[in-house]
Amino acid sequence: VAKIQDGHKLLVYGASGDVGTYAIQLGKYYGADVTGVCSTNNLELIKSLGADRVIDYTREDFTADGEKYDVIFDTVGKLSFSNSKRSLHNSGKFLMAVGGIPDRFFAMLNNKFNVIRAHGKKILLHDCTGTREDLVFLCQLFDKGFIKAVIDRHYPLEEIAEAHSYVLNGHKVGSVVVNMNNYSEGRE
Repeated sequence: VAKIQDGHKLLVYGASGDVGTYAIQLGKYYGADVTGVCSTNNLELIKSLGADRVIDYTREDFTADGEKYDVIFDTVGKLSFSNSKRSLHNSGKFLMAVGGIPDRFFAMLNNKFNVIRAHGKKILLHDCTGTREDLVFLCQLFDKGFIKAVIDRHYPLEEIAEAHSYVLNGHKVGSVVVNMNNYSEGRE
């Protein structure tokens, strides 16, 4: 969606979440200079995934440091375009995996393709649906070791409510896995 290329500067906000951990790795795969924004506890993890720079959002506001990015990817729905646009290059892109209501509503009003253009910059809203080819490509990257899964916790299916509560608390790192191995036992 953002068409990351070699040499682009990518900032991933929410870098230690499920989407963020993959965004860091995919950005590096495509040759981007990657900055990950996360909390203090996750800085080393994000470095280990390949980020060139990490920012602790509890101590530093990336919009105040003067850096300019080709793409700012908000994976957690905590940023607004209006606050982030000064950190984008003139032709930069603001990508939201989870759009806030004002930004998403504005995008729907202005463009059926979920793209807003403002002073050469773009807000991109994407529904994250992919193709079979996308999945095959990601599997190949896993098999070749270019990307890896970050798993926070495993839950049996019987504890899916607890797993859901844990995810909703907003502080998981990477993915939460629900194991369905024993789901069919005892069923006909």
